Amino acid sequence: MSLAEARSVEVSSENEQEVFQWTKQWYPLAVTELLDPKKPHAVQLLGKDLVLWRDGDKQWHCFEDACPHRLVPLSEGRVEDDGTLLCAYHAWRFDGAGNCVSIPQSKDAATEEKHKANPKACAIAYPTQERQGLLWIWAESGAEAYLESQMREPRIIPELEDDSGRVKKLFWYVRDLPYGWDSFIENVIDPAHVTVSHHGIMGKREDARYVEMSRVKEVSAQEGLSFKVGPTPDVIAQTVQDFQPPCLVHIGSQYKDGGKFILALYASPTRPGWCRQVGCQVLVKNEAGQLPSGLGFYGLPMPQWLGHALTSLFMHQDLVFLHYQEKIIARRSEEWLDQVYTPNPQDKAIIAFRKWLQYKAGGGIPWACDPELPPAERDKQVLFDVWSTHTKDCQVCRQALKNIQRVTVVAYVAAIICFGVGILVDARAIRATSQLWVMPSVGFWVAIASSILLAGGGYLLQKFSRLFYVYEFEHAHND
Repeated sequence: MSLAEARSVEVSSENEQEVFQWTKQWYPLAVTELLDPKKPHAVQLLGKDLVLWRDGDKQWHCFEDACPHRLVPLSEGRVEDDGTLLCAYHAWRFDGAGNCVSIPQSKDAATEEKHKANPKACAIAYPTQERQGLLWIWAESGAEAYLESQMREPRIIPELEDDSGRVKKLFWYVRDLPYGWDSFIENVIDPAHVTVSHHGIMGKREDARYVEMSRVKEVSAQEGLSFKVGPTPDVIAQTVQDFQPPCLVHIGSQYKDGGKFILALYASPTRPGWCRQVGCQVLVKNEAGQLPSGLGFYGLPMPQWLGHALTSLFMHQDLVFLHYQEKIIARRSEEWLDQVYTPNPQDKAIIAFRKWLQYKAGGGIPWACDPELPPAERDKQVLFDVWSTHTKDCQVCRQALKNIQRVTVVAYVAAIICFGVGILVDARAIRATSQLWVMPSVGFWVAIASSILLAGGGYLLQKFSRLFYVYEFEHAHND
């Protein structure tokens, strides 16, 4: 595909006057079952600092992360037993609507009521809703925002609305990624990188091959773009990649036997150089009741925490590229299409996405903060951090980590006890025969072998638990 051909991709849609409105949208920022309901959670969206919390009626809410009193972060506060959100600086409390319900420093009850009734005492609340296990946030606040939010549906996964019993959803996963929203979308609509970047999980880098891309629908400001991927493996009839702004890439593979595999990937722009990814796999049975295979070994039955821990093995394979790539692009003054060389059809969807961003979405995200990208992170321990980007905010993984650490300690203690028992058995045998040395008994060898196995098990558990904190990856060492 020549540069002229690349420039012509979707040119006809440029003349439309409609422009995508970033703030009048629903964004999925959390999986509710993974959030700890007993504490507030700091999140970001479009450069805004927000806080998520659940009230006494088990309803989740989203506020601006600033107490109206002195603007300290409400995410550093606490959820009280009565279901209100308390600012831990001066103990002001707020209900789910953002109303101030307590100002304990007031002179008397009448004065407190007067101060609470002042609109300036209210927390700034954003519309929220729960759908398909996700907590969705509308990107504007205020009375008008609540009315507008009711007029637009979030980008849900249609297959999850099917109650026929043929649909199986695998675990949700949430991760803050150290690269931007546009880099994420561009990456997941690129089929050519899969076997190369994800060598060993989604094929081998030697499997890189020609891939044709054909447009499924016209590019539009509100509905995004969609491309069919081909050729596909023999068992798959077709694969369609559908970008639905602002945040969903729905990748659907229809199998020839009637089954279907969906990879649903959400990305919300949090702050410059970062995005929050929420994703899951959905499997649809064929008429014979058989499920298709999922994404590599992630389609196998496994507990949610294990799936979360192993996801870094996949995500870190291209994380390093995307983190540095956007910094390189930002340093150059040319238009994106003039910076890159895209001679093959595999890049059609990416070019169409870049043109959608330029001509249909105002050229980029309207950040509510300084839009400058952070510098490239050269410390791989920081770049591949898992704790602060996932584990600390996932109650499922934190509980699993605690259990693993307990079992690890038990294994090491048991190993020491078994070793001591073995030595004791051997010493008794020596005393019984009044000799300096005797052949160790079976009991001795059983105790020592048990000690070695327990110590080895403890070591492996300790090493595995590292996945909850950091997972470094290098393609040079990946054979």
